Amino acid sequence: MTTAQKLSFDVQLSDHARTVAEREQVLANPGFGQSFTDHMISVDYTEGEGWHDARLMPYGPLTLDPATSVFHYAQELFEGLKAYRQVNGSIATFRPYANAARFNASALRMAMPELPEDAFVESLELLVQADKDWVPTTEGHSLYLRPFMIATQPALGVNYPSRDYKYMVIASPAASYFSGGVKPVSVWLSTEYTRAAPGGTGFAKCGGNYAAAFVAQRQAVAQGCDQVVWLDAVEHRFVEEMGGMNLFFVFGDRLVTPALTGTLLPGITRDSIIAMAGELGLRVEEGRISIEEWQAGCESGELTEVFACGTAAVVTPVGSVKGADRAWTVGDGGSGPVTLKIRDELVGIQYGSRPDAHDWVHKIC
Repeated sequence: MTTAQKLSFDVQLSDHARTVAEREQVLANPGFGQSFTDHMISVDYTEGEGWHDARLMPYGPLTLDPATSVFHYAQELFEGLKAYRQVNGSIATFRPYANAARFNASALRMAMPELPEDAFVESLELLVQADKDWVPTTEGHSLYLRPFMIATQPALGVNYPSRDYKYMVIASPAASYFSGGVKPVSVWLSTEYTRAAPGGTGFAKCGGNYAAAFVAQRQAVAQGCDQVVWLDAVEHRFVEEMGGMNLFFVFGDRLVTPALTGTLLPGITRDSIIAMAGELGLRVEEGRISIEEWQAGCESGELTEVFACGTAAVVTPVGSVKGADRAWTVGDGGSGPVTLKIRDELVGIQYGSRPDAHDWVHKIC
C-alpha cells in the first residue's frame, strides 16, 4: 500500500484506568521507561489488504504464536519522541512528522511496509489525548512516546520477509534520562566492538542495532563509564555516535558533528541543533573527527566542549573519555556554556517558553 492510505481509528477506553492516587505516585518518581499509561495504539497490516483495524485500546499484553517472525529474525523497528506540558498548560510534541519520515526510512531498510505519515501523527495524538493526565507537570519531565512495528507472520524461513505486521504506540512518563539530571557523563571508546558498517542498518532505528550494543555498554560500565562511544567499522579511529545519541564537538563558535554516512542514526535532535545553530551565533560542520584529534584538541584547549544529543537525553555534556590505552578530560570536566546554551534553547522551544521560529512544536491538546 502507499503512504496515501487513509486510516480510521476505533476508540476503546479502559475500564481499569489507574486512580488519581496511583497515577500521582508514578509521576512523583517516573524514572525512564519503567511505567506505562492506561492505553495503547494498535494497527495491523496484511499483505494485499494494507493497514487495517486501527484502534486505541487499553494497555495490555500481546498474544503471539511462538513461530512469529519477529522472535526469530528481529524484523522490527521503533521511534522515540515526547509529549511536553507547555508553560500555558497545553500539551504538544516536537517535530512528529520528522519521526514519521524516519520511521518509514527504517521500514524500507527492514523490508517492512511504510505507514502513512498522517496516521503516524494521528496515532500519537489519540494516545496523548486519551492519557493526557499522564503528561507530567514537573519541570524537565515529559511523556515518552514509543511507536514501533513488528513482523507478526507465524512462519520460519528467511527467503522472504513477513507478510503481516503490527504497528503500536505505548507511552511512559519520564524524568531525566540520566539519573541526577543534567551532569557531564564519562564515555568509553569501544575499539573491540562495532555498532554498524557501511551498507548495514546503522541509519535505521531497529532493535538489532541496540541489542548488539549491549555488550559494549556493559563493558563501558565495567570500566567506570556511563556510556559507550562507537568508532568507525573500518579503522576504529573515527567517532560515530554515543550509545543511542549523536555527538557534537565544540571549537569556540564552531560545532563539528560526524557526517551521516549511512552508519549513524539521523537524529531529530541533531538536525534541530544544526538548523538553529546560526540563530545562536554558531557554525556547524559535518565531517569526521578521530579519537586522536579529539584527545589532542582537548589537551591543546582548542576543543572546549563535547555534548551528546537525542530525544531521551536531550543535550548531555561529555566530561571525560577513557579507552583501553588512553584517558583525558574534556574542558574542565563540567558543563560548558555552549552546551548549556543549546540545551536551554532547545528545551525552551519544546516546553513553550521560547519562540518556535521553525514551527517545530505540534500542539495536541
